[in-house]
Order: sequence, then structure tokens, then C-alpha cells
Amino acid sequence: MNTDSRQPALTAGELVILGRELTKIGVAAMRGQRGEGEHPGGAQIPAGLSMVGADVFAHPATSISEIADRTGLRQSYVSESVAKLRDRGVVETAPDPVDGRRTLVHLAAGHPHRLANAAATSVDAALTAALGDADPATVAEVAGMLTALARRLKPSQTGAAPVGRYLTSDEEA
Repeated sequence: MNTDSRQPALTAGELVILGRELTKIGVAAMRGQRGEGEHPGGAQIPAGLSMVGADVFAHPATSISEIADRTGLRQSYVSESVAKLRDRGVVETAPDPVDGRRTLVHLAAGHPHRLANAAATSVDAALTAALGDADPATVAEVAGMLTALARRLKPSQTGAAPVGRYLTSDEEA
């Protein structure tokens, strides 16, 4: 008979499900900030694309591989996203003067910063909805635990740990 009063450890399967649920909450928060992911021109902006744009905003003159490392998105997805953002006039790319094999990405002049702001949006409203309209103290407690977990998993950044490497391409789009 197990007399240990601690809760059983989280299983790998439960962790995967939790990760997907947290991703959904983050996407809901980013989309909620712009009214279901709409760009000022009315076009839908996928959450992954917003993450790439926000990373470029925070780290000017950065490489595709550096964006992938910081966001946790696959490098191929980051490359596709940068190409889409470049086509929309949000970012510009140039060869790295030190290593011509790398491409450096930076925001285009005059970019309105809405894309970058989406990823920095508070998760409180989306977290409240996911918790079934929990009271503010519960939301604050859960948000605090998530913040602590994110910092432990990715201590070099204050933001969330990468989850994109585990998404299918359908979920990223």
C-alpha cells in the first residue's frame, strides 16, 4: 500500500497534452489582442508568424537559426515565416557581412509594431477562460507558476520556453 501523500508524477503523455493546451492558451492570447489574429489589413496572421515577427522586433539583425533557437520553432518554419513577412513588407533580409551563408533579418523601416506586440500580450484573459473563469487569485497563482516554469526551462530569456519544435506544420500555420 502506498502511503505517500504526494500526487503521482506527471507522465510523458500528460506533459505532451499539457504542452498542447498551453500552446492553445498562448495562441488564444495572441489572437485575442488583435481580434482573432487579424492584421490591420484584415488578413489572418498565424501565431507562429507573430512569434517570428516579435523575435525580430526584440533582436534586430538576427539570423534565421538564432530566431529558431529563441522561439523553439523549426528552422524551416522560421525561414518560411521570414519570407512571408518579407513579402508583406514587415521585415527585410540581407546577407550577413561576416558569414555570407547566413541571412540577417530586421524589421522594415516604419513597421507599426503590432506583430511584435502580439507575442508580448498578457495571457491573463486567455488563462482565465481556460481555467473556466477562475477567480483572479487563482489566475495569478497559475500565471506565477507558469512564469517560474518558463524561466527554469529557458533561463536566458524571461519569456516562455520553446514549444514550436513539437508542433506539426498544420498547428504552426
